[in-house]
Amino acid sequence: MADLWTLERAAMAEGHCLICGCDEAGAGPLAGPVYAAAVILPQGLELPYLNDSKQVTPRRRDRLFDEIQERALAWAVASVSAREIDDIDILNARMLAMQRAMDALDPQPDYALIDGNRDHGSRVALTTPHETVVKGDSRSASIAAASILAKVSRDRYMEEMAEKYPQYAFDRHKGYGTRLHYEMLDKHGPSPIHRRSFLKKWEAARRG
Repeated sequence: MADLWTLERAAMAEGHCLICGCDEAGAGPLAGPVYAAAVILPQGLELPYLNDSKQVTPRRRDRLFDEIQERALAWAVASVSAREIDDIDILNARMLAMQRAMDALDPQPDYALIDGNRDHGSRVALTTPHETVVKGDSRSASIAAASILAKVSRDRYMEEMAEKYPQYAFDRHKGYGTRLHYEMLDKHGPSPIHRRSFLKKWEAARRG
């Protein structure tokens, strides 16, 4: 398995002391918020099965979720609502969620490793000193930990929404555009947590 601490060690060698990883979850779904998490781990911490959240089984994600919160020096989770996504677009919303998560850390990091290759949208830019890391959730322990917290937090929110709006089966598809989800949309129309800006093609198709 790849060394997940190479990027953190390189940042420390440049003089940074508190390095966080930051990642988001839920950019693509038709419904629900986009979530982000930021995590500062003790340097060199080993967590079995820590990896990109998409590569970890749900049971192991739940276990890691608890372990990361217990062992991190600091962690925070933040979200941007469907309404905010409609107002500012998903790229700006992703940046806003990540900055909200980093701003909530105590102590504050002096450097951040950001998953992906974007650090700003048209209206929101990351302000914490940082570098972007393509496929960072499989290259950095800190980003991998953030990906777990963001993914599990968002999945649990969507499971709560499944209880509030049972007709949409949010617990099954988590808001993603599956065939089942579109069938429920055709039957019931959008819920209050749907991203209307993501439904334009669906609405146009319904109008014929």
